[in-house]
Amino acid sequence: MSQGASKREAGISPRSLAPISAPGQPRRRRWLRAVLLLVLVLGVLLAGMIAVQVATGPDVSALARQNPQSTAYIDQYRRQSPGGPLEWTWVPSESVSPLLRRAVLVGEDHEFYQHGGFAWGELLTAATDSVSLGEGPRGASTITQQVARNLWLSPERSLSRKMREAVLAKRLEASLGKKRIFEIYLNVAEFGPGIYGAEAAAQHYFHKPAAELTEQEAAELAATLPDPKHSQPGSREGAYQARVGLLRERMNILKDLS
Repeated sequence: MSQGASKREAGISPRSLAPISAPGQPRRRRWLRAVLLLVLVLGVLLAGMIAVQVATGPDVSALARQNPQSTAYIDQYRRQSPGGPLEWTWVPSESVSPLLRRAVLVGEDHEFYQHGGFAWGELLTAATDSVSLGEGPRGASTITQQVARNLWLSPERSLSRKMREAVLAKRLEASLGKKRIFEIYLNVAEFGPGIYGAEAAAQHYFHKPAAELTEQEAAELAATLPDPKHSQPGSREGAYQARVGLLRERMNILKDLS
């Protein structure tokens, strides 16, 4: 008698002897396939976006030789506030106080000189700040990403914008040195409605050039950057004041950063 026949006589089907999947195993496999498919799709989209940006995007390398004549954020302000006051004065980074440069770095991107456009540590710092200060999370974009967004993109929150921002940030890092990227940031960052760049902000809030800012003034300006439309020097709002204090603490710890 064959082995199969004996099993049938015993009431045991060969099918019943097949390996039994652990509960939830098919679901995990489906989830893994979905994740892999999503990664593949995003990779294809990013590769396509890189190709389109390189072919039709802005001339990033030109920024090594000349200053931008405007930015996407300034253009948007002009559209939304036609005839409104616009304060924007370009200065070299050497004309910005080292105290403000340090305050900006410790507040926005303390790993700026180590990363290539992205910083996972900055995501963690942003999350920690939102908890300790009791405020909503800030964007956690690096300074390079913020330069890309300010120059060419918009404040909208969408996956496509983040992907374009990522591509442009990589192109900025490949085309410009860190010093030039930081200089551009210091000159295009928004410090309040219609107020762009460190020099205009120093003159507007403290009636002095950016080169002469004190540590307290530098911390107050840097604290406006996460929400420049609602938090400016002179505000008594609790979260803003807490951020000013936090920046001063970090400035005293990271004294070599600027």
